Amino acid sequence: MARILVLFSTVDGHTAAICERLRRVLAGQGHDVLVLALDGAAEPAPEAFDRIVIGASIRYGRHRKAVFDFIERHRRQLEGRPTAFFSVNIVARKPEKCEPHTNPYLRKFLRQTTWRPTHLAVFAGRLDYPRYGVFDRFMIRLIMCITHGPTDPGRSYEFTDWAKVEAFGEAVGKV
Repeated sequence: MARILVLFSTVDGHTAAICERLRRVLAGQGHDVLVLALDGAAEPAPEAFDRIVIGASIRYGRHRKAVFDFIERHRRQLEGRPTAFFSVNIVARKPEKCEPHTNPYLRKFLRQTTWRPTHLAVFAGRLDYPRYGVFDRFMIRLIMCITHGPTDPGRSYEFTDWAKVEAFGEAVGKV
């Protein structure tokens, strides 16, 4: 089976949880899977892996710079093997914005890089108001108010379709 590297960039940890679910699906298919954060710490050599998956969350409309930096540093290795990318964002909670071709953040990502992953996905994330600081709670509530999302600051909201995450893992594992 394949050696698969799953890298993630997260702000609140939910993208890491999605990557852990992907790891379980891929390992269940018999693959050797390593999951690591793109946090500036030592990173493995991508050429040592048969497949590479990158997951990135959105905060205030942007994927984090570390994602783009990794892609630029390792473009050749990424283009030489099957790859996957997924974006985690709250906009994907809406049925009309939950697919790669309809999600504005994934479309923006593809405009910002020439890398074209073999597989693309978008997953709705989680709002965890009680964990946010005062500024983030205020700003995210404002955004949710404007976009007709949930605004109760005492609640957490889980939007992730875990069956969709598992189906993506199955597809990546079959390449």
